[in-house]
Amino acid sequence: MTARRDQDAQAAQSWWASMRPAFLVIGRMIAVDRRRYGLGAVFWALFIVVPLLTGLVLKGLFDQLSGHQPASLNASLWLCAAFVAVEASRGAIFWAALNVWPYWWNAAETTLRTNALRSILTARGPAASRLPHSSGEAVSRFRDDVHDVVGVTDNLVDLLGAVLFGIGALTIMASIDPVITLVLVVPLTVVVFLTRALSTVIRRIHARARELGAIVTAYIGETFGGVLAIKTAGAEKAVLERLRAHNRRRRQAAVKDRLAMDMLDTATGATVELSIGLVLLLSAPAMRRGDFTVGDFALFTSYVGWLTWLPRVIGRMLYKVPQAAVGTERLSRLMATHEDHDHLSRRGRVWFDEDPPPAMTALPERADADRLEVLEAHGLSVRHDASGRGVHAVDLRIEQGSFTVVTGAVGAGKTTLVRALLGLLPLDGGTVTWNGRRVDDPGTFLVPDRAAYAGQVPRLFSESLRENLLLGWPVDGDVLDRSLELAAFEQDLADMPSGLDTVVGPRGVRLSGGQVQRATAARALVRSPDLMVVDDLSSALDVETEQLLWDRIADAAKNGQGPSTLLVVSHRRAALERADQVVVLDRGEVVGSGALGELLRTCPEMRRLWSEELVVEAEEQPSANRSV
Repeated sequence: MTARRDQDAQAAQSWWASMRPAFLVIGRMIAVDRRRYGLGAVFWALFIVVPLLTGLVLKGLFDQLSGHQPASLNASLWLCAAFVAVEASRGAIFWAALNVWPYWWNAAETTLRTNALRSILTARGPAASRLPHSSGEAVSRFRDDVHDVVGVTDNLVDLLGAVLFGIGALTIMASIDPVITLVLVVPLTVVVFLTRALSTVIRRIHARARELGAIVTAYIGETFGGVLAIKTAGAEKAVLERLRAHNRRRRQAAVKDRLAMDMLDTATGATVELSIGLVLLLSAPAMRRGDFTVGDFALFTSYVGWLTWLPRVIGRMLYKVPQAAVGTERLSRLMATHEDHDHLSRRGRVWFDEDPPPAMTALPERADADRLEVLEAHGLSVRHDASGRGVHAVDLRIEQGSFTVVTGAVGAGKTTLVRALLGLLPLDGGTVTWNGRRVDDPGTFLVPDRAAYAGQVPRLFSESLRENLLLGWPVDGDVLDRSLELAAFEQDLADMPSGLDTVVGPRGVRLSGGQVQRATAARALVRSPDLMVVDDLSSALDVETEQLLWDRIADAAKNGQGPSTLLVVSHRRAALERADQVVVLDRGEVVGSGALGELLRTCPEMRRLWSEELVVEAEEQPSANRSV
């Protein structure tokens, strides 16, 4: 017996530990807008409780009509008028609740989504380490899991109203006939214990359904994003078959999830029918004895339907709380490592009736001491879990006004190095310093306008070219025009009928590969950074266009109209010949660093890369005049 009690105690502790984050978040959601939540709770509770008056009015009316009370036409008319007034008041309460409640609901959902998005975009530590494997999975969490958490908080109001109605109804009914009331309550309690016993199973089934649903969403998004690749590979049938397989698993999990909830709803509904049957069965002999009037019967039958609201709400809460726990856990995984469900649910500012603060129109001035003088990395190490590759103990020094090129063979770790330096990947070791001061979190420090990054894989959105370049950055038209010119994009822009208002399509599909890369460079240049980091910008550019781009950036740096310090990942001669410093990587380690001429004499890997690049550029030369 002692062992069994210990097991029960451990199970209770485990249940509480798994549910505690969800309860904290639910409490925080109430506090998002206490005034509207409290007012809405009052309205919804009144809406549920008002049928108590309806039952009393019906009892008096039917007792008069059946002769159990002295008949009076005026009294009957007054009771009819009272019935109409009660129901009209209930309708007015319902209308008021509908006008208040959506404000709180949207504020609560916005709070959770804003906190999760804020953590992804601005919290310390690399976001890549906590983002789901696909954008579809993230969308599923922002949509479905947020809805599950807020839905439980919403149902607390239903529970309050149902409890108040239940207490009032059972008190009135017990004063009329305690035996019938007791028998009526017994079936309603069964469903509560049944739901409590199944809560763990429901949580597991719901988590699996959410996971598989997110996989389908992600796969559909990736399919639309890769339509051209699918068609050119002739993979339409394979893609559809894979989608069918994902859907089969999702359907099976969704059916189980829905079946579990419907079984509980069915059990609750069965108690309604059983309760009404018991009232009919027990009231008949009582009515023959005169102990139970027609009015009492009308009151009991009117209350029975509403009394079932209590076990329904309790049953719903008992399977929705585990669902909210699943949603809280999935949303918390989007937060930074130093954040949890507490940060997820912290109250923020949501604007409905009042105007939000004005958008940023100018950047705050930075102190001269914060301007880049030297950026250093010491012992920088990153290891990719899947392959074990990465970079190992890399030292790097970038001085203000310098042009540094990181080069190496495919897979040498060039992109890993710059992403680790910028805090986009988690470090396994090493430090980064800015002007001699240690940078604890490069991901939130090396951002515009200190540093700007043009990535290896350009990311454009299905918006106008202007929106893709600015992304909310406050600059005037002259800066934007100059950035486009530095990126050698002005002729392409002139050929676009809508100019900067041209919608580029998802991921920039309406632009050529070279245009997408140069638009990404222009986006970085718009931010006028102290340090501009460019990762293999020239992979889709011909030799002449790349040469023009670097010439313009170099000239602008001399005139103080462009970034003076550049860190570039490239293997092209146009960048290497211009570099003040070349860093050669091989299998994640630095095998050479210095001027190009010196490396060509002392570094075998640099000589090999240089000779290969000469061959490649010689092969490309006949097509150098092709449009990009």
